[in-house]
Amino acid sequence: MRIATRGSALALWQANHIRERLAQLHGIESELIRIRTSGDKFQGSSVSEVSEQAGTKGIFIKELEEALLAGTADLAVHSMKDVPTENPAGLIFPAITKREDVRDCLISHDGAKLKDLASGARVGTSSLRRQAQVRHFRPDLELLDLRGNVDTRLKKVAAGEFDAIVLATAGINRLGASDKIAEILPPEIMLPAVGQGALGIETRADDRETLRFVAALDDPESHEAVTAERALLRELEGGCQIPLGAWARREKGELRLEACVFSADGKEFVRKELRGQPGEAEKLGVRLGQVLIEAGADRILRLAGRSVGRS
Repeated sequence: MRIATRGSALALWQANHIRERLAQLHGIESELIRIRTSGDKFQGSSVSEVSEQAGTKGIFIKELEEALLAGTADLAVHSMKDVPTENPAGLIFPAITKREDVRDCLISHDGAKLKDLASGARVGTSSLRRQAQVRHFRPDLELLDLRGNVDTRLKKVAAGEFDAIVLATAGINRLGASDKIAEILPPEIMLPAVGQGALGIETRADDRETLRFVAALDDPESHEAVTAERALLRELEGGCQIPLGAWARREKGELRLEACVFSADGKEFVRKELRGQPGEAEKLGVRLGQVLIEAGADRILRLAGRSVGRS
């Protein structure tokens, strides 16, 4: 198997994890094909700026998908939070592996928790979602853009360039840096990004052999949760750079989906949740998207420079 991957430490961990799983389950030998994406080429720019330059929303996966379509790779491994809601023709996601911790975490220079940071403390994150939710909880903090891969970000906070940074807990755990976490932020303070903590395997829709091998890696509960979240995001017509947090999971035999949309300054927000049948993940996501729009999310997203189309 030829596995397309980015070259960052986290991307390589993810690709090697899938390579090991394929070897364990099927005895298959795989090779990693490292590909530099648009997101890797413009690490000094914001995601929205890079998307504009590259002409695509999926700045961290576009070139991996091109390798799949060209037949130079058999599968690609992605963090689902980086994947746009629309797949290119001919490509599908037959497997979402078992989800890691969905929550965000705070890594601070002196080990302080979010509530204990000094007023005016410099907090780094490039995510509008994280910035808005931190501003809502601690409007007295200074939110600054943070660029680079995870290793670079950790070095910046260790050097004191930032008093704290916010990152995905799953990525920190996968890199073996859990000891650096000062606090795992509860969903009451910080709802995660759509698909956060989940790895998706993308293949060509007509590649039956690869589909057969990859299918065994799918975790149905993780797949349904990510499906609900992505349906919600699609209903709001948003890419990864809108101030939206969402989390779907099984509770007492039901699928529970909660989501929030924030203004960039964190002052205005709409937060709602719905429950439904596990087999109706797509419908649940669409329905909650409509509930959010009716509750005022459309106006908040317009303030953030986004508009929601109504069908």
